Amino acid sequence: MATLHVLRVFTAADGGYGNPLGVFLDGVEIPESRRQAVAHQLGFSETVFVDDLGTAACRIFTPGLELPFAGHPMVGTAWLLARQGHPPTALRPPAGEIEVRREGDLTYVAARAEWSPPWKLIQLGQAAAVDGLRDPAPEDGLLPFYWAWQDEAAGEVRARCFSLEDGIGEDEATGSAAIMICAELDRELTIHQGEGSLLLARPLGEGRAEVGGRVVLDEVRDFAVS
Repeated sequence: MATLHVLRVFTAADGGYGNPLGVFLDGVEIPESRRQAVAHQLGFSETVFVDDLGTAACRIFTPGLELPFAGHPMVGTAWLLARQGHPPTALRPPAGEIEVRREGDLTYVAARAEWSPPWKLIQLGQAAAVDGLRDPAPEDGLLPFYWAWQDEAAGEVRARCFSLEDGIGEDEATGSAAIMICAELDRELTIHQGEGSLLLARPLGEGRAEVGGRVVLDEVRDFAVS
């Protein structure tokens, strides 16, 4: 048996919404040959396998493929490690070292925008147009991130993101896309994504940015490794 923690990352201030995430802190108990199948079985947009608590070495899988870096899995994993008594200063997925910091009840991670999946950032004219989206247009590709200013002066963005190449569909909160748009716009952003998730992003210069938010733990359960 392995222990599975189920989190929601980038929740609203009241703990609602957020993007579900599965984390195995004892990831070495899941054979590498089984990890993709386990991520597919769980069905979360990402599942994290922590291979070393001391170094925070970890790997990230969607239901269909492995990612070198993803935002909400890193924020959630950093928060969970701290909660379990292993507060990291950095995480180490395949992409490279991800810096971690805490600010009150917020957890932030910093990364290079180029480490993110190749989201297509598509600006719409009004926040209402983002709200009114039904399905992504075929010409927008498999990884469209639609956004519009909700309040440009305040840096508030309305966004929705779709990951169509691996069967996820609409993603409730996408930290890697937040890092991309923050680095591109080069300004602090408050991103309202999906049904009600909240992401905070800040540019760090030279193609880097950080993204942060709140995390809640929904469930801890035993998982049979077959």
